[in-house]
Amino acid sequence: MTSTGDRTQTTQASRSPTEMRLLLEQDLLERSGDDPFGPPPGLLRRRGRGPVQRLTLRNGAPAWLVTGLDEARTVLSDPRFSADRVRHPDATSLTPRQARAFAATGVAPAPPQVGHRTDGMFVFMDPPEHTRLRRLLTGQFTLRRMKALESRIRQIAAELIAAMTAAGTEADLVPAYAQPIPSLVICELLGVDPADRAGFQERTAISLNTRASEEERARAAAQMHAFITELVAAKRARPADDLLSGLVHEADPPLTDAQLTDIALLLLAAGHETTANMLGLGAFALLEHPDQLAALRADPALLETAVEELLRYLSIIQMGVSRVAVEAVTLAGVTIPAGGTVIIATPEANRDPRHWADPDRLDVRRPRTAHLAFGHGVHQCLGQQLARVELQVGLGELITRLPGLRLAVPADRVPLRNEMLIFGVHALPVTWA
Repeated sequence: MTSTGDRTQTTQASRSPTEMRLLLEQDLLERSGDDPFGPPPGLLRRRGRGPVQRLTLRNGAPAWLVTGLDEARTVLSDPRFSADRVRHPDATSLTPRQARAFAATGVAPAPPQVGHRTDGMFVFMDPPEHTRLRRLLTGQFTLRRMKALESRIRQIAAELIAAMTAAGTEADLVPAYAQPIPSLVICELLGVDPADRAGFQERTAISLNTRASEEERARAAAQMHAFITELVAAKRARPADDLLSGLVHEADPPLTDAQLTDIALLLLAAGHETTANMLGLGAFALLEHPDQLAALRADPALLETAVEELLRYLSIIQMGVSRVAVEAVTLAGVTIPAGGTVIIATPEANRDPRHWADPDRLDVRRPRTAHLAFGHGVHQCLGQQLARVELQVGLGELITRLPGLRLAVPADRVPLRNEMLIFGVHALPVTWA
């Protein structure tokens, strides 16, 4: 079992992306209503200043912003940059006094001494701790399992569209379609009993709803943690052909209940919110680019490349990916000191003009190229192939089964998730009459 101290430290580390959002100037996060699909204005104003730029966070700490694709890939793959927020705390852990001292001297405070961790928050680990847990999960994301899920995803999408059309000629596409697809798929992966799935979806929706009170979200998150803990116990007693059962019974040495619960919660967060927001925002982008939507309807074979282009063009992971330099590193001519926090500006890296011609244009015919939507290096998204299938099927079924699909409100009335690190829309009112 994980010690209380390690558990507390890891929980604090796992909140790092949210804390980082609070330290960033809003113009680096909030996208413009005039162009809800482009990078935030603060990033646009920084264009031309180089692929690595120093900035000052709200607590006074220095940080380094990476806007170039090549430089971002270096940060995400070079072992001199750490994802471990326990052994290498980032700028969110600095007091204002420490932040000012770091800014003045270039010397970061010494990191705390910590022991070995046994939890499952592997996204906040470096090799070799990260490697074992990552390898175990890779073995569960089998091609057979992903292929089996594809037909199920298509069935889920068809049922959701049928429910929308049976209820009338208008719907909010976010709760009616974009959120349920990945939620139901993660239920399939984890082996959640069908009788428990409605409650699973309800708690997930509340815990991710920024309009819910802090107490409501905390209560839903606690309920979800308890639910996953009980699910792990059930899989120990009655294994089935699902991912969680595989982790419970095939890991050598065995994983603890705490590790299994953490891993399941990570899969839930990574596999639900990102895909749900890509489905909603991707549909919005296509509806606002009728020529691109028409091209897809005329040639469904473009769907695969269209999804890759939407992933690049929309870049819903805004400023949540960061690393800490464990030693001084010179990147693109800029020296980042040991202890320096490096923040990847994904919306800009995915529009690097050195890699894409006319990068600010959505082009569903653009040849598939590497982008950072799923990260890079040892922490590259494990479920990226599943996410691609969910997006291809989800968007494909939507535009095929609802040929008259269009916005039911003016585009500037679509509420943006500007307060979130994972960008998207809170609602997408549509009609097909």
